[in-house]
Amino acid sequence: MGAFLTGTGNQSGFDGPPVLLAATSEAALSRAEAAVSAAGLRIGAKLPVEEAAARIDQQVSASAVWIEIDADCGGALDALLSKVDEDVRNQRYAAVVSTDRAMVDIVAAHIEERAVEIIVDADAAQRATALPFAFASREFAERINDVAGDNNAERLRQLSEEVSRIASTLARLSDGPGSRPATMENVAAGDAPPLSADTVRSVIRARRLRSRYFPEELFADPAWDMMLDLLQAEIAQLRVPVSSLCIAAAVPATTALRWLKTLVSQGIFMRHADPRDGRRVFVELAPPTSQALRRYFAEVARVPAI
Repeated sequence: MGAFLTGTGNQSGFDGPPVLLAATSEAALSRAEAAVSAAGLRIGAKLPVEEAAARIDQQVSASAVWIEIDADCGGALDALLSKVDEDVRNQRYAAVVSTDRAMVDIVAAHIEERAVEIIVDADAAQRATALPFAFASREFAERINDVAGDNNAERLRQLSEEVSRIASTLARLSDGPGSRPATMENVAAGDAPPLSADTVRSVIRARRLRSRYFPEELFADPAWDMMLDLLQAEIAQLRVPVSSLCIAAAVPATTALRWLKTLVSQGIFMRHADPRDGRRVFVELAPPTSQALRRYFAEVARVPAI
């Protein structure tokens, strides 16, 4: 694939540094251009993935980098994703990675930084709001108030608060009613009550049955669904890649990945590289989370049915 044009791109009211686009094809580049233009940002360099990492190093400043993936470029893609992950961690710029489900595991293997916005099979609205969300998560809102609105920052705050609430609830349940509030750390010290895979599977099955009678979004609870899936896998001694966990979350993959990154950052889940495939990671429950879930099931089993 030849080098893409470098130009001024969209002209808007935004006077800050431009957005650099990197894509795996001309068609992917067109989609990225449309999304960045919809966000009202100025487009700078437009490059194939193979040239993007070097150009980013040469760039004096950039407000953001948008990577659009519709094909696997091998090592060049791996290197670019790893670089962007590190740069965003160092607060050099904001970043969006747009991909499809087929590439989720590869992207997740290289992007650990929570502030990198990953969108999967996104529609026009999700694509238009991806950059504002990325800016808000890196606290760039003061620099680009016309782009990163309060609603995006509020969504991030609510997500963080919800995960913290789940962690606190699991910790309290782990020591049973009437006991002192537990921390996730001291839960791990106790013995885990026995729990069968059939019990967990029956809960998962019951949750999925609701979609036959009610809209799925009415009961969306991705954190809990992912916890149950990982608990079932732990009991069965199976390893769960990111792509499978996104399916278990029963929400759009973009939403599932946001939850996953937050749950990992909170220490509720853990990531482990696949020793046989450097382009894939597995996810598992952190030991305190596993202990708390097992004690939760033991506690529920003692509650009489009404």
